[in-house]
Amino acid sequence: MPRVKTRDGTYKHEPHPLNQFDESLLVGIGKRIVHRKAVGMADLAGDDFANIFAEAIGGMSFRKPVGVADVAWNGCCWSIKTVSNQHPHRFMVGAGGGKRRRILRLISGRNSPVYSAGIDNPFADLQATGNAVLAIYNERIEKARRDHDDVRLLVFVRNMATQEFTIFERPIHPFVLNDYTWTTNDKGNFEAHCAGEHAFTWQPHGSQFTILESVPDSATRFKIRNRVSMLEMQHVLRLTRIRPEWIEVIDED
Repeated sequence: MPRVKTRDGTYKHEPHPLNQFDESLLVGIGKRIVHRKAVGMADLAGDDFANIFAEAIGGMSFRKPVGVADVAWNGCCWSIKTVSNQHPHRFMVGAGGGKRRRILRLISGRNSPVYSAGIDNPFADLQATGNAVLAIYNERIEKARRDHDDVRLLVFVRNMATQEFTIFERPIHPFVLNDYTWTTNDKGNFEAHCAGEHAFTWQPHGSQFTILESVPDSATRFKIRNRVSMLEMQHVLRLTRIRPEWIEVIDED
C-alpha cells in the first residue's frame, strides 16, 4: 500500500494513490457488482456502492455519514456519489458560451439556512443565504477532517444495463465562500457561479444542495464484458442448504 504524510508529520498508508485505481481494485469492485446482479439487484443506490467500495478496499461503510464520510479506511475517508447515466464513457453536457464540459450533478445533502443560520427569508439576501448553504456543507467537511487525514470525493457513474462504468476521485476541501456569486434561476432555485462556471444549485423548497462536478480526463473507465444472468431461486436455496424447519409458524395466544 502507498504511504502518505499526514498533517502531524507521521505517515499512514492509503489504499491507492489519489484517482489511481489499479486492476485488482477494479476487479474487486466488478466482482461485487456481478454478485449483486446475479442475486437480482438491477441497480445500485449510493449506499449499495459505498458497501461495494468498502468491501473492495477492506474498509468500513457507515450506515449514516460522519460529516461527509461514507467510507473509511486507516485514516482515509470518502464521500461516495453514484450517478446513473446512459453513456458513462462518453457523456457530455453543454456548459454554455460555446464550451462543452462533462459534468455531473451530485446531490450532496439538505442544507437549511433557515434551521442552521436562522435566516427567515432566504430571498432577502441571496449572497448571505448562499454563503450559509456553503458554510453548512463546509462544517460537514470539517467534521470528517477532524477524524481523517485524507478526505476524498469518489464518484461512480454507472449503466447497469450495458455494464459500463466510470470512476474518479478528488480531494475534498472546504469551499471559499467569497469565490462564489449567488443568483436565482427561472425556477426560483439558487445558483452559484465561480469564474463564469455554474458550481452549485440550492433549492429553497426542500433545501437540496447539488454540486456540479466536472469529470476529469483522468477518470477510469471499465466495463463487465460478460452478461450477468440472475441466479435461479432453487440454485440459491441449494447453496444456503435451507431446510423446511427453518420456517417457523408463530402461534399467537
